[in-house]
Formats: sequence, structure tokens, C-alpha cells
Amino acid sequence: MGKYWSKMDYSLYKRSVSLDYVRGLLNYNLSCCVNALLQSFSATTELLDILNKWHPSDGIDKSNVPLQLKNTLEAMRDKSYPAPHKDFLNCLYHQAIQRFTQQDADEIFHIILNLSQKQIPDAALAQEICSLYEIKVETQVGCLNCKFIQRMPNSLFSLPLAICERENSLESCINSFFQLQKLADSEKVYCDNCEKKQPSSYEVKLVSLPPILCVHLKRFRNYDGFTKKLYDKVTFPETFSTAIFAAGQSENADCLKAEHYSLYAVVVHMGSTMSGHYTAFISSNQDWYYADDSCVQPVRNSDKTAYLLLYRKKSWNSSG
Repeated sequence: MGKYWSKMDYSLYKRSVSLDYVRGLLNYNLSCCVNALLQSFSATTELLDILNKWHPSDGIDKSNVPLQLKNTLEAMRDKSYPAPHKDFLNCLYHQAIQRFTQQDADEIFHIILNLSQKQIPDAALAQEICSLYEIKVETQVGCLNCKFIQRMPNSLFSLPLAICERENSLESCINSFFQLQKLADSEKVYCDNCEKKQPSSYEVKLVSLPPILCVHLKRFRNYDGFTKKLYDKVTFPETFSTAIFAAGQSENADCLKAEHYSLYAVVVHMGSTMSGHYTAFISSNQDWYYADDSCVQPVRNSDKTAYLLLYRKKSWNSSG
């Protein structure tokens, strides 16, 4: 993904390539956040495969989120639809988000997946949607006095990685997320074994990774009631081995087999906290495209401010 191609390159190139699931989406009522997420959902072909197993009845509520998501992803593949996402937007506006409002892409990502799980009547398909994105972790809080460890299983749809106010790498952010923390003084934790608050350790351990891994680079930070955006660069690879998670592996982990992940979508936040805009980079047939609402262009690289990274798991051997 870096510099845009020349008009001549683009004119020649677009004659020979099909954009498949990448197409422009009009911006309705500040819908750039949902537009960028729809580009990523469309590129996640596994999601439409699951939704296509569902055959809704004629009487189903038209404000059903998975129904409208399914219809939208199908319509995005048919260039005859001028506004394939309008009913989906109206559905979200009716249930979950407000028009003409700045949205957070990670929050809307979770809203769409949670409502899709909740509103699809087939429990098996709801579980398939969950399993497609679900990251399983275990929170461990250890008492430094009696060594008792409290273990709490948890699951996430995106891996929330804090970034530093300097240049970051994806690996350094992952290592920081899984780093053991000491909790003392006002942060002491109640120990059931000691029956009082004790100095403790806090650690997150990785149990398993999903077929689709969403990484949330946390660019917004609260300072004394004010939200500040961090523009610091985060370098991220197009492919990585699951060994990158070795430091955070749980004793029960089943995630570090001979596998790797390949980047296929990047949701970008441009602008400031109060006046931002979302776009997306999408991989199709080993080429990258930049989707800025209704405009889609081929690109070679990106130095934009990545906010969400979407990786697809592949076996290490098949990646060559």
C-alpha cells in the first residue's frame, strides 16, 4: 500500500481487474465509519458464507441486523445496486447508533457482531459468527502474599492494544498487552485466601486465536476528562507467525501451532478526535485498494493512521 497510481496506470489497470467485493459506498449522515467497516466485512468472505446458510422467513423484521448485513454484503457484489448499504444503515440508526454523529469503529464493530449474534434465530450460526472472531484469553490475578492465583476466562472480538507516544511496532504492542503488572498501594486486590486486600500481580494470558483476528490500535486516550488522539506510527507486517504471541501464551493455550496470519483489511482513522473520517484499505486478489466512501482506487502501500487491522489465519505450510 504508499503512492496512488497515475491516472494512466489506473485507467489501464481497471480494464483487466475485477474488484470483487470492493466497491464505493455513498456517505449518508456521516456514515464513513460504517462504510469502512462494511468494506472489511465484505472482504471477510467467511462471514457471508455463514450468513448464506441462513434462510430468513418472509415475515422477519426488516430491522434485523444480520438480515440487512447479509443483504448488504450480497448487494455489494452486484454493481446494479446504487446504494447497497442504505437499509443496513437505517437498521443501525433505528437500533444502535445516531445519525450525524462521530462514531468509534471498534465500538461499532462490536455492536454489529453482537447484534448479529443476538438477532440471528439459528443458534448454531450465531456460534459460528462468534467463533469466526472470538479471541479467548485468561486473566490471572495472583496474590503476592500467599501465591493464590484467581483465573478468569474471557473472550474478545478485537485485541485492544495500547500504543505509546513514540514509534511502535505490532509486536511491541502485543508484548506490552501481555506484560505482567504489579498492583500495590491503592491498586491492591482482595484475596479470597487471605481475606483482605494484598499486593498482587495482574496478567492476561492468551488461550486461543480465531480464524479472523481483529487488532484494535487504541489511538484515543483520556486525559483529565479530555480525549486525545495519538498519531504515533505503528508498523505492522502483512504476515506474521503465531510465535509473536509466545510471551503471552497460557499454559492451556492451543494457539501456537505452525500457523501464520495474513493482513487483508485496514480501517483507518484520519483527522482529529472531534473531526475525524474513516477509510479502509482492502486486499483483493493479492492487490490492495483504498476505499474512501464512494471512491475506490488501487494503491501500493499505506502510511495512514491504522485503527483496526484484520488478519486471516492460514496454515504455515500452505503459506509457502
